[in-house]
Amino acid sequence: MNYYSLHHKSPKTTFKNAVVQGLAKDRGIYFPERITPLSDDFIQNITKYSNHEIAYQVIEQFIGDEIPSEQLKNIIAETISFDFPLVNIDDNIASLELFHGPTMAFKDVGATFMARCLEYFNRDHEEDVTVLVATSGDTGGAVANGFFGAKGVNVVILYPSGKVSDVQEKQLTTLGSNITALEVDGVFDDCQEMVKTAFLDVDIKKTLTSANSINVARWLPQMFYFFIAYKELQKRNKSLVFSVPSGNFGNICAGIMAQKLGLPIKHFVASTNVNDTVPNYLRNGVFNPKISKATISNAMDVGNPSNFIRIRELFNNDLKELKMTLSSYSFSDNETREGMKSIYSNSGYVADPHGAIGYLGLKKYGLSESEFGVFLETAHPVKFLDVVEDTLPVKVDIPEQIQKVINNKKVSIKVSNYDGLKEFLMKS
Repeated sequence: MNYYSLHHKSPKTTFKNAVVQGLAKDRGIYFPERITPLSDDFIQNITKYSNHEIAYQVIEQFIGDEIPSEQLKNIIAETISFDFPLVNIDDNIASLELFHGPTMAFKDVGATFMARCLEYFNRDHEEDVTVLVATSGDTGGAVANGFFGAKGVNVVILYPSGKVSDVQEKQLTTLGSNITALEVDGVFDDCQEMVKTAFLDVDIKKTLTSANSINVARWLPQMFYFFIAYKELQKRNKSLVFSVPSGNFGNICAGIMAQKLGLPIKHFVASTNVNDTVPNYLRNGVFNPKISKATISNAMDVGNPSNFIRIRELFNNDLKELKMTLSSYSFSDNETREGMKSIYSNSGYVADPHGAIGYLGLKKYGLSESEFGVFLETAHPVKFLDVVEDTLPVKVDIPEQIQKVINNKKVSIKVSNYDGLKEFLMKS
């Protein structure tokens, strides 16, 4: 499988090179040259397959022969090592819980898959690869865990100071070993821009790649849980609507990719906080990125979502066609808290702020009797402990995954701008 830059100024490349490079030389993100729908027989008989078999069928065409079949199956087995349960909220809405992995966030899937692919590609190389990743919260912890101790791989995580939760910060700053956290004086978009700038800096001689969802190996495996969810949802015999809490738009883009592969999803809702670049675009046809604003759903605090260009590519940049598949709504912090309260009072379910926004998106979309809605619960409520316990009359138990890091000492290096990142990379 070849990949091309969405800026269309760099040559096509292989899956391996797309993973190792992260970003094309023209600063464009990579996109697969072809998307071949899976067979109707596979979709109709999906209940006969294990989750690992489903994942293999979904991802294999995007890798081709660059990773041997058995090795790819081993990577998938390590990636899908936990469940993705559907929890009914009411008669026509369920939560798809993606937080049962090691860092209790949906990004465990993509981070683990990418880490194992990069390890495979770097297996015979003496030169280390440096993974640069910007995080608004959950990506950093997932990447730190996924790459921890990986041979020949050093990880540098950039996160906005004071704009991630305490639990998130502990997950990305306490592991040590091959993981380094840089605490940036700015917002997530600043971190993301610093990463992109480093890729093109000729003074930096290290081999750099990115573990953000701009990397195809981080992004594509997020298709897995849409297919796995469908295995259970198929029996409902209803049209499916997925509402995805959206920040950098990698997750919902993976869902739309799943649809393009033949998964019968009727509609997607991109549910955002007040960082409403995409809702505004769908309303007025103008893509106008803005400086991100801090919210209680911090993992979605993105003003310039990198993956939205992939979504536009999937619809040939045809806004009218896109709007037939995708709706997008934004919600304030107050609305988010009211959503959390509504879910809890109606069902006893404790949703984190991101999941609550997903729920609100379904409500605003307005499901018909023939439709069934699923919102993605992208992180465990413990990741946002203060917000959850301040909003709901609950005491959140601390899961084992979080107990392992909560009392560890934070270690980070403060940087104020790109020059600080460059200096660190040149010296390390």
